[in-house]
Amino acid sequence: MAKKKESLVVASKIKAYIKSKGMMTSADALETVSDKVYCLLDKAAERTKANRRSTVKPQDL
Repeated sequence: MAKKKESLVVASKIKAYIKSKGMMTSADALETVSDKVYCLLDKAAERTKANRRSTVKPQDL
């Protein structure tokens, strides 16, 4: 069984932001947001390596 990834997002902050838009947040939405962040960071790391750097910069995102 695959190990579950640690969440990279602050649930209360996401819920508060969505609430400020007059909506509610489902629990599984938070997991999906974290998955999207993992994907974004993985792609940024790949781009950084491709550019022969070891520091992720804003343009990598």
